[in-house]
Amino acid sequence: MININFRAPTPIWEQVRDNYRALILSGALPEGYKMPSVRELASTLAINPNTIQRAYRELEAEGYTVSVPGKGSFVCAAKEAAAMRRQELEQNFKALAAELKALGDDEAKLITLIKEAAANDD
Repeated sequence: MININFRAPTPIWEQVRDNYRALILSGALPEGYKMPSVRELASTLAINPNTIQRAYRELEAEGYTVSVPGKGSFVCAAKEAAAMRRQELEQNFKALAAELKALGDDEAKLITLIKEAAANDD
């Protein structure tokens, strides 16, 4: 379910977070799904529990999960999480576009970059 690449430059906690984020957004993990405990997942993946704790903390901060004391972490509604993520990405996009514009790129260049990025997605 979770794939970790120990040779990747991306920190392990980010890989765990990104894997769970993708599973939640795709609907593979339904609303209310009980996430594995920190110790259980750390043991399964053979990594430090603090790494898992950080990934879980980030997922909760982003609105993908909710933590219930004494019961564990549970998946929130995917639509709400997707809307929050979309808003965050749009804000990041606007900031990047503004920075590129400040560096001298015009609207045509920004549109070209967007089209290139969209073409690379296929």
